[in-house]
Amino acid sequence: MTSAEVLLSDGGLAQIRPLESRDGPGVHALHERASDDALRLRFFSGGSRTARIYVDRVLDSPDTMALVALMGERVVALATAEPVDTETCEVAFLVADDLAGHGLGTLLLEHLAARARDQGIRRFTALVLSDNHRMLDVFARAGFLVSRTSRRGECELSMDTAVTPEVQEAVDLREFLSEARSLHPLLAPRSVAVYGVRRDGTGIGAAVLAAVRRDGFTGDVVAIHPRAEAIGEVPARRRLGEGAPVDLAVIAVPVADVLDALEDAIAGGARGAVVISAGFGEMGTEGARLQRELGRTARRHGVRLVGPNCLGVLDNATDVRLNATFGLRAPQPGSLAVASQSGGVGIALMDLLAREGVGVRAFISLGNKVDVSGNDLLAAWYDDPEVTCAALYLESFGNARKFARFARRFSQRKPLVAVVGGRSAGGRRAGSSHTAAAATPVVGVAALLAQSGVIACRDAEELADTVTVLTREPLPGGNRLGVLSNAGGLGVLAADAAQDAGLEVAAFSPSLRAEVGALVSQTAGSTNPVDAGAGADAGRLAAIADVVLASDEVDALLVVLVATDTNDVTGALDALADVRRRYPERSVVAVGLGAGEDGPRSGITTLRSSAAAVAALGRASSYAAWRRAVVPPPPVPDPVRARQARDEAIYLLARTGPEGWVVPGDAAALLHRYGLESVGLVAAVADAPRAAERIGFPVAVKVASADVVHRTERRLVATGLTSAPDVALAASDLERRVGRPCAVLVQPMVSGVEMALGMVRDPVLGPLVMVAPGGVATDLADDRAFLLPPFGSGEFQRVLHTLRTWPLLDGFRGAARVDVEAFADAASAVGQLAVDVPEIAELDLNPVVVAEDGIHLVDVKMRLAAGESLDEPRQLRRT
Repeated sequence: MTSAEVLLSDGGLAQIRPLESRDGPGVHALHERASDDALRLRFFSGGSRTARIYVDRVLDSPDTMALVALMGERVVALATAEPVDTETCEVAFLVADDLAGHGLGTLLLEHLAARARDQGIRRFTALVLSDNHRMLDVFARAGFLVSRTSRRGECELSMDTAVTPEVQEAVDLREFLSEARSLHPLLAPRSVAVYGVRRDGTGIGAAVLAAVRRDGFTGDVVAIHPRAEAIGEVPARRRLGEGAPVDLAVIAVPVADVLDALEDAIAGGARGAVVISAGFGEMGTEGARLQRELGRTARRHGVRLVGPNCLGVLDNATDVRLNATFGLRAPQPGSLAVASQSGGVGIALMDLLAREGVGVRAFISLGNKVDVSGNDLLAAWYDDPEVTCAALYLESFGNARKFARFARRFSQRKPLVAVVGGRSAGGRRAGSSHTAAAATPVVGVAALLAQSGVIACRDAEELADTVTVLTREPLPGGNRLGVLSNAGGLGVLAADAAQDAGLEVAAFSPSLRAEVGALVSQTAGSTNPVDAGAGADAGRLAAIADVVLASDEVDALLVVLVATDTNDVTGALDALADVRRRYPERSVVAVGLGAGEDGPRSGITTLRSSAAAVAALGRASSYAAWRRAVVPPPPVPDPVRARQARDEAIYLLARTGPEGWVVPGDAAALLHRYGLESVGLVAAVADAPRAAERIGFPVAVKVASADVVHRTERRLVATGLTSAPDVALAASDLERRVGRPCAVLVQPMVSGVEMALGMVRDPVLGPLVMVAPGGVATDLADDRAFLLPPFGSGEFQRVLHTLRTWPLLDGFRGAARVDVEAFADAASAVGQLAVDVPEIAELDLNPVVVAEDGIHLVDVKMRLAAGESLDEPRQLRRT
């Protein structure tokens, strides 16, 4: 474990790391400064002598896991875990009196539990005085499964170290609260200092200051200038410390002066910083070094930082009204929060939103993300009642697993829309297995977003269309779309587009058709889509919309109108707005073509084209369905099994060749720990007939060698063998083809639906689990899906339904339904194995034969490589 920077419950920063011998004086000082009551609660008796003896013992005990928390150079807390047996440790904590109640005890418990899990420790115990309410509260609120027995003023606690869904939820919600408090000076400042303002009004700094003043910032603003006493009507200082401190420093000076400006801001009491200046990580090695130093300086002093190389930040709350950007005009107030890693995309997106009339609550230009990232913002916006929807443009993931978790939790409460750039084919990695070859950056990011409930868009225009619908319309209750137009062809095209968007344009019931038919004008268009006729006036169109919306046969209505010399599209839209207000539970979107008016209309949501409207409604409908679905969480992980499996993988890795492929027998033993049983017996060529007789005929025989990956392509498989002589002949022929002595795998012939499960480890996203048709169809069918583990069987089955192969599993054309549940359980186990054992670089189970009564792992390929644990406790991203 390396050091970790963590957020306290009040938003302050601390560092957690393993205890080192050099910490002796600091740890002794921690205990010496502790109050008599704190020492009594910790050691069950007062007196510093007991504390000194204990500290000396911990410093000299290599078997004790010990962590310290520091603020600056001061040791402010100690946590220890002393072995009781091979699966149990006794834990104890001491936190400095002045930091009690700031969440340090909980953070140390989380980090100590993560370190314990990595060593295969299943449980913690603790003996706590009954009046030590603060420590009892730490265990009770941490989320871990805790049992408690009390006697004679003492409480004995036993806590499982496993991360259950309840534990993860408690941890995430604590982090969300800490992030919100930490980022408050950045996101809602009451005072601002701007560095880099020229007296002649030119340059980026002057542009930022002008925007701050122009758009009505409600707080105090000061310019920092080496010589001026004022810049226009804004007071100036040579150094920030010459006057009152500020919440936020905005730095727009040349790159060589940025660190000095940041240090001046910190010395002057600034609590947050936005570095607009460019010339850092995007400019090569020296720029990257400066960027690291910038991030470390901010962290060292507990200052949160946006940028560098960014456009700035905007807070549109009516009591703040801060526009600390260059190039943006303050938008109309609203409930949409926007973050963009690219300044240019941010400008384009804000322009599109302004054209659609979408109100914005906040805009953050992330830039190079040396500190604040999309993850931090999702955490801060999660509980913000003024943010009802968020939109992101990202080009990288600093911590993809945390993003997946935070985005999923956010999406369960509020819509999250995202565009991810930088996913071109040039980013593809070469791979040896079917899974690796299929796991391109595009599919990995798509899996990440889909599984997290994020509404994925391809570009800024799609994102603007989608948030327009999400911020103005209710979420659809289903996927039934009604289409009303005054031009039949456009209605047909909209219906075709709806199918591609996952919407159903279902035929109306006879009674609804009759009601609509009484209103249409000289057309046969009383079904769905409805053709009202080119001459339909505003009243008739509104009446048809009223009838359709009043029925229980649509969840959303799309109205497409074309202007002619004989109609009034503008009047029709106004009439539709009156109807729309009577059905607040339905989504209604209109498209007015040729009306000669641009921009939004009051009372009715309008979009630029029927294709855009249908796509946006489809995304909203899919998101609503995702949110309604109840998916059980993944199984609770077992830290003891995980440690044993990882030790086995490390042992096997030391025995493999340079490419890391594992012989099938060894791979099967590792899979066995997770309930994944491969079929067949590995035998020498001479012993193959006897192995076949033990299994029972007919059998298949294949080469069992670590360096033979694609056996079918190399004709190293023989199937349908019905006798011992046939097996002997086939095994000898396979050995001849390989050209050297080798073992063979003898397997029973099994029947069912051939599927494939695989796992590959993406350098950014982490492990990805693939499901696809099995056998040679894996590469040919182009029908596959990926998931980020861990996931439960329910999550896997939801993804399985999206494959074109699904009907084969569900009983196609009278065939029996196969054991999908067993297949889903196996996939979930593969995912947990991938999380527990980072040394597994690739895994191919292809084919997995899914039968009526279970599954059969017919072919197993596993490649190992050095890896790092994915079990990362709560902490800020590393700078």
